[in-house]
Amino acid sequence: MATNELFSLALGLEEPWLVTDFKFDPEKRRLDLTIDFKRGAHFSCPECSKSNCAVHDTNSRTWRHLDFFQHQAYLTARVPRIQCPDCGVKQVVVPWARPGSGFTLLFEIFVLLLSQQMAIAPLAELLHVHPDSVWRILGHYVDQAVQDTKLNELTQVGIDEVAQRKGHEYITVFGDLKQSKVVFVADTRESVTVKTFADYLKSKKVPFEQIRDFCLDMWPAYLKGLEENFPKSQLIFDRYHLIAKANGALDKVRSEEAKEHVELKKTRYLWLKNGMNLSKKEKEKLTSLKQLNLKTVRAHAIVESLKEIWTAKDKEEARFLLKKWYFWATHSRLNPIKEFAKTVRNHWEGILNGFKCYITNGVIEGLNNKIKTAMKRAYGFKTFEYLRTIIYLVAGKLALPTLS
Repeated sequence: MATNELFSLALGLEEPWLVTDFKFDPEKRRLDLTIDFKRGAHFSCPECSKSNCAVHDTNSRTWRHLDFFQHQAYLTARVPRIQCPDCGVKQVVVPWARPGSGFTLLFEIFVLLLSQQMAIAPLAELLHVHPDSVWRILGHYVDQAVQDTKLNELTQVGIDEVAQRKGHEYITVFGDLKQSKVVFVADTRESVTVKTFADYLKSKKVPFEQIRDFCLDMWPAYLKGLEENFPKSQLIFDRYHLIAKANGALDKVRSEEAKEHVELKKTRYLWLKNGMNLSKKEKEKLTSLKQLNLKTVRAHAIVESLKEIWTAKDKEEARFLLKKWYFWATHSRLNPIKEFAKTVRNHWEGILNGFKCYITNGVIEGLNNKIKTAMKRAYGFKTFEYLRTIIYLVAGKLALPTLS
């Protein structure tokens, strides 16, 4: 079998396409394959599919292909334009690459697979391509998959903000809580953000009545947007966000008291971590601190008591326990705890709604962990579009092409 024929088989070429030449440069570690079509070949029109159209002229194009034994491989071909009697002169679409791309389909799918396992910067370095080229490939396939995604079973939506950079420029992520996946990403966290999501649902022909529950923190802008756009949906303030706010109040007490009690300095995570995740040494340290007559000890006990509310068997028992907790918190003489208790009172029914629909804390945390993983993969990203792309890729459960 001739070498050219062997390369044609390896590339999966079918008539009228074939490899006509190759050039191997060991110093540059590069393999160039020349592809052509047989003389007298006719092609189908890419627009109307009319067959047997004659070639009008050709243009030379080159694509990066999968490496050949650690040597960069490139395909160069004469790409014909055909004369269609109905559509006029049209560019033929080659079977090994999508229109407008400088990479073969196999190379792009390989990029897709690697991007789900490693960060973008080292991936680009591994493949010897510019990171922007990787982002363009990912953006194309992610956008296509998002466009093709059906939302006819979306009923419970989680809303959460994510900082693009530490402390600045927040984005908003909307997640399907039943399927634990991201369904929409917006570049703001204002009330209009919810309107943007509503418009997206309209474009997908999803009736607003289909969205039964929204699970979120107590960010006023989101609440305003939901009231304006989804007035019939039930609001749920989940345990994940509520405990995060409670821990914030606890740490304010500790931080203020640490000014007079040096033993509280550098103990932040002792008070905030789940007790089951503390090391033996940390547990001993925390037990020692609890023996002292400190405001932080009382604040910690109040926060731990709040967590016990989620042991209630139903909404009514939870209401009873929450009332007891509220009385204790508002009479604690600890201002950050009292302020947090007021927040709880202002969002009472939304907190209790969580006991009726049983959205688990694990689903919320799971989605947040996926988003954090996505952001690590996109370290050094330049634009919101890049971040949106990687969040969808890691946490969107998209139907993407594979090598199979």
